[in-house]
Amino acid sequence: MTTQSWMLLVVYVLVLMVMAWPLGQMIDAVMAGRFTKVRRFESVIFRCLGVRAEQETGWLFYSIGLLGFNTLGVLTVYAIQRLQGHLHLNPQHMADIGPDSAFNTAISFVTNTDWQGYSGEVSMSYLTQMLALTTQNFLSAATGIVVVVVLIRGFLLHSAQMIGNVWVDLTRVTLWILLPLSLVFALCLAGQGVIQNLSGYKTVHTLEMQTWQETRTNDQGQPILDHSGQPVNMTRTGNPQYLAMGPVASQEAIKMLGTNGGGFFNANSAHPYENPTPLANFMQMISMFLIPVALCFVFGRMVGDQRQGVAIISAMLALFLVGAVACIHFEQQGNPLFTGIGVDQQSSALQSGGNMEGKETRFGIAASGLFATITTSASCGAVNAMHESFTPLGGAIPLVMMQLGEVVFGGVGSGLYGMLIFAMMAVFIAGLMIGRTPEYLGKKIEVFEMKMVAIAILITPLLVLIGTSVALMTDAGRAGIFNTGPHGFTEVLYALTSAANNNGSAFGGLSTNTPFYNILLAVVMWWGRFGMIIPVLALAGSLASKKRLEVTEGTLPTHGPLFISLLIGTVLLVGLLNYVPALALGPFEEHLMLWSH
Repeated sequence: MTTQSWMLLVVYVLVLMVMAWPLGQMIDAVMAGRFTKVRRFESVIFRCLGVRAEQETGWLFYSIGLLGFNTLGVLTVYAIQRLQGHLHLNPQHMADIGPDSAFNTAISFVTNTDWQGYSGEVSMSYLTQMLALTTQNFLSAATGIVVVVVLIRGFLLHSAQMIGNVWVDLTRVTLWILLPLSLVFALCLAGQGVIQNLSGYKTVHTLEMQTWQETRTNDQGQPILDHSGQPVNMTRTGNPQYLAMGPVASQEAIKMLGTNGGGFFNANSAHPYENPTPLANFMQMISMFLIPVALCFVFGRMVGDQRQGVAIISAMLALFLVGAVACIHFEQQGNPLFTGIGVDQQSSALQSGGNMEGKETRFGIAASGLFATITTSASCGAVNAMHESFTPLGGAIPLVMMQLGEVVFGGVGSGLYGMLIFAMMAVFIAGLMIGRTPEYLGKKIEVFEMKMVAIAILITPLLVLIGTSVALMTDAGRAGIFNTGPHGFTEVLYALTSAANNNGSAFGGLSTNTPFYNILLAVVMWWGRFGMIIPVLALAGSLASKKRLEVTEGTLPTHGPLFISLLIGTVLLVGLLNYVPALALGPFEEHLMLWSH
């Protein structure tokens, strides 16, 4: 790695930690209801909605409420897409979305995946982008945060049957955490040049000579008529091109902060209207990890021992740094086939050589490799470079970061509750070694807890591997693969891994906007999300009903280097071991084939 790469990584981590600490304090206060003025305003909202804030429920009714709320979100997003051609805020007259694509997109945005089989600027109206997709970005992010807060409550409560009120939790997260942060971040992005408007698309004319007739239109995109009611035409000279407009900054802010990732434009964060400057790129990288890191501090504050939160952060940070350094290193090594034919890869002092294919020159290899590692660690899915164009091992890093279970900081809420699942697995393994009933944060981890842990850990690899097998064994699945050999296999494996882990990034080179992939990926995304959330809520309910045990000499400390090492080892062995054969058939084989030539 170059000096510039090391400096970028160090500055990134320092800024991230400095910003996450006060945010963690704010989130803790909001979720505990310690803001007096906020509670007064909340009471008015709850009365209007018919919600009794003081009435809590057990884990089962909490789960039903959360599932019902998200199911309603699916139906709403689906309906808006199917009817968008007949609705307002559609200056480009976008047609209704087809049923299979609308179904896939509805599931995608509700599950915080934001997988996109379409090009936003040629498919979605402004109303669909704002009312359906951006709104759901807030609500899906709020869902992940309330789930981890409930799990932490399970460790705190003592012989309790109630774990909280789902409507109160969702309201507080959305109103007092996600909305204010998104407003501030959207203004910062707009200041860097991210567009925010409701204008029709702009027509520009190149220097290439060509003459044609064009109907004049007003600001709303309607034809201008003369006194006889006929459209007014004008003569144009040049080669016309159309620049997409839209409310981008508002969607960009929550897509990053909520680790959603769905881009307004098809090029996502590689598009200059979404990510115009290196500073905007750095802010977007910070925003993806900001809430997940802050939630780790919230965890330490809620359990009354900040060392617990620091231990979780330390394990996550160690895994992240290894992934980031590896990804940047492999990309800076370049492609040996180019070197062998004498292609000069030292053309820019900024890039210092390496593999620049598929990357924006204004960001370079270091910022692109770091962005790729962050977005696949954070369950975000936003991209500023084409992952398919990475070197085989460089592209394997984003794939591996997802296959770890999106627990390296991970999505908002989902990363922390995923890591806490591995923490319970770690203390269980330690308990087996010494013949003692495992405990974590004063709660015994017994048979029921371990069943829920096993389901939560195994559901994702089952979806990935079975889904990949189905795609490769069927004609409809193979029809979308544009590349043969291990690279084509990696395209399919990446798509299913991204869907099951609710990441949403695409490797590229795979045509997925087909009925087969739209339905397959939608099913995988839904079960990847709620197949893990339900066991986590069941765990919260079980832990809340248990008595809190006192710390004894036989209690395993869960805040020191020994536990951090045990936790990292558990994540690598349990989380990644399922995928080793698949990785060997994909990026590892491609790497050997590339370097053997």
